[in-house]
Amino acid sequence: MARTYSTMSYSAGEDLIDFTLLDVISGKERSLSSYIEGSRGSVVMFICNHCPYVKHIWSELLVVIQEYQAKGISFVAINSNDVENYPEDSPLHMKALFTESGLVIPYFFDETQEVAKKYDAACTPDFYLFSKERKLFSCGRFDESNPKNNEKVTGKDLRSCLDKILKGEKVLKEDQPPSIGCNIKWKTS
Repeated sequence: MARTYSTMSYSAGEDLIDFTLLDVISGKERSLSSYIEGSRGSVVMFICNHCPYVKHIWSELLVVIQEYQAKGISFVAINSNDVENYPEDSPLHMKALFTESGLVIPYFFDETQEVAKKYDAACTPDFYLFSKERKLFSCGRFDESNPKNNEKVTGKDLRSCLDKILKGEKVLKEDQPPSIGCNIKWKTS
């Protein structure tokens, strides 16, 4: 596990990057836009099954998803890891994790890693929040908690951005700390 920060290279106001990938929950190729149509905002999150940083926030992430889905925010998850070297992140295990958690959002498998490259994603977890107009609103971390500190997991940074998008407020770049987590496990060949 290499401790990595998100790149934060995606600028506010940039267009959402649409894609079509395998949604391991439905077992079908789906586009991002088909899941976010009509939402008040969208969260695209890069996660994986084995990352201790994702596991650390998992329970509270499920609470945040449920809470903000009820307010019209859509959530999608993407796993871009090399599953040959990290088999716990395979589509079969991805589906099992979401099924066991009762999570009802798409979990996309980015087998070619092209979507992660287009988003300039670097770590798991990494969050990108888009407005209903499909413009980047913010990106960065869930909260300041991680497995290496004693901070309580609250989701306060993501919650703050979600509340602002629902109120039509702006988020300042300096109010968006980068996420920290495991590096995306890039394929070597």
